[in-house]
Amino acid sequence: MSDTILRLPAEAKYADELDFLASVDRGQRPANWRLTPRKVRIFVLGSTPSDKLEYPIAQKWFGDPAIVERAIVTLASDRGLLLIGDPGTGKSWLAELLAAAICGNSTFVVQGTAGTTEDQIKYSWNVALVIAAGQSLNSLIPSPIMTAMQQGAMGRFEELTRCTSDVQDALISIMSEKYIAIPELKDDNTVFARSGFNLIATANSRDRGVNDLSSALKRRFNFVHIPIVTNKKQEREIILFRTQELLQRQSFSVNVPPTLLDVLLQTFADLREVSNAATSEDTRLESSLSTAEQIGVLEDAVLYSNYFGESQLTARLVARSLVGTLVRRLPEDIAVMSKFWNSVIAKRSEEQRGDWQDFLVGGQEAMQTIHK
Repeated sequence: MSDTILRLPAEAKYADELDFLASVDRGQRPANWRLTPRKVRIFVLGSTPSDKLEYPIAQKWFGDPAIVERAIVTLASDRGLLLIGDPGTGKSWLAELLAAAICGNSTFVVQGTAGTTEDQIKYSWNVALVIAAGQSLNSLIPSPIMTAMQQGAMGRFEELTRCTSDVQDALISIMSEKYIAIPELKDDNTVFARSGFNLIATANSRDRGVNDLSSALKRRFNFVHIPIVTNKKQEREIILFRTQELLQRQSFSVNVPPTLLDVLLQTFADLREVSNAATSEDTRLESSLSTAEQIGVLEDAVLYSNYFGESQLTARLVARSLVGTLVRRLPEDIAVMSKFWNSVIAKRSEEQRGDWQDFLVGGQEAMQTIHK
């Protein structure tokens, strides 16, 4: 089955780990949770020798353990969890892992956009059945959030602040009263949440001010901020782990020379420094320069080397992928990147040589191609 599915949810991909943890989990757990909070933490952050587990559990999310612990405690409470951070900081991945470990299903998801409606949060109707037999529970189409309520599971709401304020406020009664009323029905017109239900929402900190949450809705969430990863050792682990996972779909293995990965990490660190010092939007790249962007650059370079190169990752290829990934606005981004390349990268090439020299040339070639 996995051969025909592009991306398995976490509960399917790591089913063996979840089954093992459940089989050895004897502690006290919140109502309707599949695992105890301690085992949920191990599933997300991986096991250590002190856990004394016969089956090793891989680390899947890389970050401050305190963030994961606070998120777990929040979900065991009566308040929802709101993960806030810049794009690419792993908010959605953490939300998926938590839902998979707690209730065994991470797919009760509403994707927030400017076009999201209240129906997508609560329920809608099967028009054909309504015409044929009228409105009833049989003709009602529950939203993923309503289904999570009925099953006592974790609902997920991606990019909450992308929704308009009136749509956001549809969550207030769900979060406070724990039920959804269906006024169109005379009988059985209320869906109550079962024990174990809670909501994990994510919000992009760059969208702050787009559709701010009301005070009433804020009171129903605990806010957990996910910072940008700046520790190079941690960032290296994330990039290699996620890139390997992505490329397994193509049956590729990732063999990234350590010196080449150092070049990629240092370039992003330098770009972030330049971006932070910029005085206007036109003088900084539009990209968030997140860890996710680095994963995208590396995946692109590995695919290119396997399909059109010599099956060997080179600094020149990584540079071309980086420029192609990060340059989005023309002419603004190309001007920013060209200035950065001819100053910072040129200087590192002159001082450190090695991969930096090929990296310098690859980036220059990519920008010349875009200019044409």
